[in-house]
Amino acid sequence: MPIIKPVKGRYPQIPDDCYVADNAAIVGDVKMGNQCSVWFNAVIRGDVHYIKMGNKVNVQDGAVIHATYLKAATIIGNNVSIGHNAIVHGCTIEDNVLIGMGSIVMDNAIIHSNSIIAAGAVVIENTIVESGTIYAGIPAKKIKDISEELITGEIDRIANNYVKYSSWFKE
Repeated sequence: MPIIKPVKGRYPQIPDDCYVADNAAIVGDVKMGNQCSVWFNAVIRGDVHYIKMGNKVNVQDGAVIHATYLKAATIIGNNVSIGHNAIVHGCTIEDNVLIGMGSIVMDNAIIHSNSIIAAGAVVIENTIVESGTIYAGIPAKKIKDISEELITGEIDRIANNYVKYSSWFKE
């Protein structure tokens, strides 16, 4: 059974069409949209501030979503993939974004729509990622603009695949 529990009277809100893996943890002030999935060993901790997720967000294995007490909530848009072992902390991620495996997105960063954060990148506090770009490195910097083919071929494909994958576990 996943760990789904309230903190200070705030209960996670998880629609029925979402998938939560058996050993995932979702606690506190967390509101998920439709068709989301939270995979093995992922943690979404809404204990110190709220976490709001849009529709079709996948939080892959080992990823951590948290916030900063009295400072920075975490807001995630629609059609967002958060890769294996990524950390998303006190930031805003708009629609149609891929957060790569093992990357870190820190407080008050804003990742605008149609963007990719490369695997292993570290997006430091207060960074603004331009719409339609790829950021990589430590600290993360813009490396190029994204083509329409990359948006549909990677960002959309991965988000749609995770809706399909989660259906396999609901059978």
